[in-house]
Amino acid sequence: MLLHVVPLADWSADPADPTAPYAPASLAAEGFVHCSADEPAALAIADGPYRSVPGPLLVLVIDESRLAGEVRWEGAEGRLYPHVYGAIERTAVREVLEVRRDADGRARELTPRP
Repeated sequence: MLLHVVPLADWSADPADPTAPYAPASLAAEGFVHCSADEPAALAIADGPYRSVPGPLLVLVIDESRLAGEVRWEGAEGRLYPHVYGAIERTAVREVLEVRRDADGRARELTPRP
């Protein structure tokens, strides 16, 4: 399973076709979708680049075997991260989690979204 951090507003944007794959801005800008391999890495991303993003943050749990795009493990900051070279089919999203923050705004845990 792969994890992808996404603002609620981006994930819940009403596409013209609700079955259309999810294609975040990074796909157009960089050619791939940034993902994480585990919960600690997803929380670090939520607490780093996404810390100042307003509104709730979600984490998509993605079954990589259901993706049409290629998954490549590539290095950044001395670690390997999974990058999906293509849009995320909505049928590949097995679960949607919510990032819970502590009183200081730090990402502390992932919980099932009600």
